[in-house]
Amino acid sequence: MLTLRFDRLELTPETLVLDAGAGFGRHAFEVARRGARVVALDYETGEVASTRDTFAAMVEAGEIAGDRVAGVLRGDATALPFDDATFDVVITSEVLEHIPDDVTAIAELTRVLRPGGRLVATVPSWFPEVVNWKLSDEYHAPAVPGGHVRIYARTELAAKLRAAGLDVDGSHRAHGLHTPYWWLRCAVGPHDEQHALVARYRRFLEWDIVSQPRTTRVAERVLGPLMGKSTVFYATKPDTPCHSATQAVSPT
Repeated sequence: MLTLRFDRLELTPETLVLDAGAGFGRHAFEVARRGARVVALDYETGEVASTRDTFAAMVEAGEIAGDRVAGVLRGDATALPFDDATFDVVITSEVLEHIPDDVTAIAELTRVLRPGGRLVATVPSWFPEVVNWKLSDEYHAPAVPGGHVRIYARTELAAKLRAAGLDVDGSHRAHGLHTPYWWLRCAVGPHDEQHALVARYRRFLEWDIVSQPRTTRVAERVLGPLMGKSTVFYATKPDTPCHSATQAVSPT
């Protein structure tokens, strides 16, 4: 399930992408499938191991070339282990809402992006997230260690990206069909994944992701702008007189 629109990134075989907070790797995998080079970074050791194993299986199956994986490593988005201007594209999806010091994280993501490079950031949309928090205190921090620590106001993330020196040049919402699922989860208790209604809706979403029938694609186009669970921002780092060449990252 992809949240961002990859056709806005103009990836090439020379593009080096950082997926910061890659989780289990869904966007990093798509970057490699599209022929660019990717570094997948996450704070959770288990997710790093899972992503590394999946990449290995994809290479073995011939789904991607081995040199498309520039690194899979554990790291902290507020203290990235890369030099300035290392990456052509930086992706951070559903990450910043987990980080108490999101301003420092955004500064770090901007620092490692080359001038002229693209940054894509996605966070939960304001209204769906407000409903989730009101339905269940167990959905977010502090009840959930490492959970969501804030609800982004409608214009907050765009303002923070601009404050970091980025030009915000586009946005959209995604996953309208997923918002009712999370409302249902929060209503019955977010940890009760086996509840009959929750399980039935999850099976529907899994079927939709695999099958992508025309009816649900139309429904998503209608519901996404109205109640999409995620909001996606696209930004560009302005060109500066200082030039820093893209640095290679050794596989891990």
